[in-house]
Amino acid sequence: MLEEIRISGLGIIESSTLELGPGLTVVTGETGAGKTMIVTALGLLLGGRGDAGSVRKGKKAARVEGVIDARSLPGVIEATEEAGGEVEEGRVLVARTVAAEGRARAYVGGATVPVATLGSVTSPLVAVHGQSDQHRLLQPRAQRDSLDRFGGDAVAKLIAAYSDIHAELRGVERELDEVTTHARERAQEADLLRFGLGEVEEVSPESGEDVTLAQEEEKLGYADTLRTAAEQAREALSSEIDAPDALGAISAARQALDGVRDHDPDAASLADRLAEVSYLLSDLAADVASYATAIETDPARLSVVSERRAALTALTRKYGETIDEVLAWAETGAKRLLELDSDDDRIEELRGERTRLRAALADAGVALSAARTDAAGALAEAVSDELTGLAMPHARLVVDVRQKETDAPASEDEPHAPLLVGEGQVGSGKTQRWLRYGSNGLDEVELLLAANTGSEPRPLHKGASGGELSRVMLAIEVVLAATSPVPTFVFDEVDAGVGGTAAVEIGRRLAHLARTAQVLVVTHLPQVAAFADHHVAVEKTSDGVVTSSGLTVLDDESRERELSRMLAGLTASDTAIAHARELLEVARAAKV
Repeated sequence: MLEEIRISGLGIIESSTLELGPGLTVVTGETGAGKTMIVTALGLLLGGRGDAGSVRKGKKAARVEGVIDARSLPGVIEATEEAGGEVEEGRVLVARTVAAEGRARAYVGGATVPVATLGSVTSPLVAVHGQSDQHRLLQPRAQRDSLDRFGGDAVAKLIAAYSDIHAELRGVERELDEVTTHARERAQEADLLRFGLGEVEEVSPESGEDVTLAQEEEKLGYADTLRTAAEQAREALSSEIDAPDALGAISAARQALDGVRDHDPDAASLADRLAEVSYLLSDLAADVASYATAIETDPARLSVVSERRAALTALTRKYGETIDEVLAWAETGAKRLLELDSDDDRIEELRGERTRLRAALADAGVALSAARTDAAGALAEAVSDELTGLAMPHARLVVDVRQKETDAPASEDEPHAPLLVGEGQVGSGKTQRWLRYGSNGLDEVELLLAANTGSEPRPLHKGASGGELSRVMLAIEVVLAATSPVPTFVFDEVDAGVGGTAAVEIGRRLAHLARTAQVLVVTHLPQVAAFADHHVAVEKTSDGVVTSSGLTVLDDESRERELSRMLAGLTASDTAIAHARELLEVARAAKV
């Protein structure tokens, strides 16, 4: 639970500390004294949006700190340690700052964390209810959520099962829509692939063939030139006619040095080297002669190579820079064509899967509807009992769970076609019904209130006044607290529009809720404040320039004065003080 909240620089609050204990804590004060700032501060600790406009004038930033007793909350301790924060003696310090320039920072256990992380640690611990929640309660989704919360794990598991099937069905429908909607484009793509693959197959290229043929064509095209060059090179090396050649020159030089080799070792060495050169030139001359002999002029082969290269070039213009790239395209294209050609089979497969999932979703929806219907009766009875204790003895809450029936679809291919539910499983008992459905089931949930005996149940926005709506919301929260307990409840003037006996009963029910949870109530009603275990007053002071508010925990005497102010606007009236004492005695007796 929350042990302490420290606020500085927020709104009209200069610096205040609110110590919270178990049971019921009420916060009271004059209008405009800053009571709502306490709820605003809590909202910041819960990860709510920070507003730079809420920073107190003259301050650089607003800061809110909270101390959480996490000794019985292992999840909070684990989340804090995962965030890099520290837990000291089972307590976690959380904080939030909002700069006047708009920057915000969050802290968990002393570690700086994203605001979302702060919210994930604190929001499961506190349920905040304000007057805006009364309007939220009028929304169909909020009413369904309240019923589902009351249904507990049994309903939650059925919702999860339904949601899984619903998500799978949506995926199948999206794929089926993709295949059928774009059938023409896919058919055109298949035709283009089939034509291209046919062209490649007709040519039947081989890997690297374009490079090999290019080299061969180059050689065939320059055959005469190559042969002439080879003959000239051969004659230069070893001429068959009486002309100077390389071998002759080398032989003459070698003979000249051989004649003097006995007179000088260096001359002998040079003669040997010339001999080596002579052997090399002889081999080279023979190779050049062979090369010249091998070169043939073959116009027919040149024509064949040129035609083949032209066919390969036609492919590389369309399907790749090289023949290897063309072959890679053909391999990928063949796989894609196989996929496109199997569209009809895939469509039938998807339609079969859709039919199976729709039947499974209908069964899951029926099971969820049945569980909701059972929970609806129990919730209606429990809330009606609570309303009796809230000075609405003749009021009766009805939780209406119904389905929206529609005509049979022309085809399951219709977008969001309804589900067929058979054998009277849901609702009217008909053999078959076509029902609309959504991501949360087949059901529409509505809370109806019969405020008086004999009156017909009417929707809350039509059948409940502001004060009655406050009590309905409180009754629902008290009932839900027993099924999904939250450590701390915060109520921000949810008793607006209530007075007299009803206000006393609201105080009594809040005190009852505080037996099992920590409850913080911001109220303007003395009848509610009288039931508090801890009473905190927000006091407003002004020095003529700056207005500030502080929080004061009231003792018995100051509490009587605060209640008398709330009752009669007077703090020194003996009559008002006596009335306040009487109210406190009534509250103490009711809490025993």
